[in-house]
Amino acid sequence: MTDSRITFAQLRQFIIVVMTRLGLPEADAAIVGQLMAEAEMQGSDGHGAIRILPYARRIRAGGLNLKPNIKIVQERAGMAVLDGDNGMGHLVMQKAAEIAIEKARHCGIGWVGSRLSNHAGPASLYARMPMAHDMIGMYFAVGNANHLPPWGGLDMLLSTNPIAVAVPAGEESPVVLDMATTVAAYGKVKAKAQRGEQMPIGWMIDRLGQPLTDPKRAEEGFLMPIGGYKGYGLSLIVGLLAGTLNGAAMGSEVIDFNHDDTSITNTGQAILAIDLSAFGDVGEFKARVDKLVRELRASERMPDVERIWLPGEQSHAKREANERDGMALPPVLLKQLDAFALELGIPALAAH
Repeated sequence: MTDSRITFAQLRQFIIVVMTRLGLPEADAAIVGQLMAEAEMQGSDGHGAIRILPYARRIRAGGLNLKPNIKIVQERAGMAVLDGDNGMGHLVMQKAAEIAIEKARHCGIGWVGSRLSNHAGPASLYARMPMAHDMIGMYFAVGNANHLPPWGGLDMLLSTNPIAVAVPAGEESPVVLDMATTVAAYGKVKAKAQRGEQMPIGWMIDRLGQPLTDPKRAEEGFLMPIGGYKGYGLSLIVGLLAGTLNGAAMGSEVIDFNHDDTSITNTGQAILAIDLSAFGDVGEFKARVDKLVRELRASERMPDVERIWLPGEQSHAKREANERDGMALPPVLLKQLDAFALELGIPALAAH
């Protein structure tokens, strides 16, 4: 069976209706719907439509606060810490980004961390937000389940702990790095399982150190860090910045939200906004980025390499293709969403 295609507007509206029916206020449901549809649009299929049912399951189990009081609990001129009050992570990080951008306008930089947040989708969603204000964005997060042991160990005490950096350009598309500190994010493992596909060798190993390629057996092993022990170290540092610094969960405190729908996850995240104008002329900076991007792209290639890509270029191309052709959803996922829509008494996704 081929994947079905839907428009951005269809998916966004479907998510808004689902979230509203589940009890989110309309304004909050609109934010969640927009951000989840954007995740799907940019090709982050492990964080878009595939997350609707797990979020709904957690909401129904009482594991999320549907009307949180998201507030600043620590603050200085260039920083703040948000208490997310166990609300949807998308709401917490949208507010964190807004505060970081405002602080950067006044201080040149703005750093906002969060605690008592929840899963918020792909890191690049939030790193990209400052770019609309001629700022560089950086985002860090503690993953919502531990899938990585310390280097040489077996106890899974660290997560995929993603980092994203978004740098504006002029005529070129922005440079956007979005990566887990593991070879693959766990959301990609879920997406492979949803599509009935095997994982490449190198994503996971079992507890005997042998390659694990069946995503349906993912719980029998663990993800591999990028760059060996260096990736383990990076995961730890990201977790310290996004989790420990904010009083959020790290190590054995992290709740596996794949199996526990009721415990408060106390997810930690952080976003940094850097105002380009604080460092000089914005146009000149963007022109220098353009020049560097073109130099890298035009540099000599190895045999059989058709093109040198910059971070974020393929996601940018994916976004344009999805805007033009619609977003592809696996038939099995669409069937599950249609069944859920029937249960909620709302129109099916394809009918929007």
